[in-house]
Amino acid sequence: MILTLDHVQLAMPAGQESAARAFYGELLALEEIEKPPALRARGGVWFRLNDGRQVHLGVEEPFRPNLKAHPCFVVDGIMELAERLRRGNAQPLFDDLAAPIVRFYMSDCFGNRLEFADRGWADGGGVNEV
Repeated sequence: MILTLDHVQLAMPAGQESAARAFYGELLALEEIEKPPALRARGGVWFRLNDGRQVHLGVEEPFRPNLKAHPCFVVDGIMELAERLRRGNAQPLFDDLAAPIVRFYMSDCFGNRLEFADRGWADGGGVNEV
């Protein structure tokens, strides 16, 4: 029986850990965590969400971003996050295809697709306005 999800791994190009830290650590405000010593030589960066789940950025050569497959992050304050991302030159793209879920998609600094959804739908809340 599967109980929960521990982490999701996304690909990144070699030598781009500083870009991963700027995007995931600074722009998305995720906490960076240390990789186990045996895995550090492979490169990449790991981050922890507030609930303890993790996002692992691992080096893939040759690198190819995920254009369709993606994680979906449940967020509190989706409009504030979208504005912060815009100020950081990211391009959140809202859609209403899953209404009443308020969500947007965007690419990370490597071109991987990410989805962000307002926590109101996950908590059984009401319809939110975009």
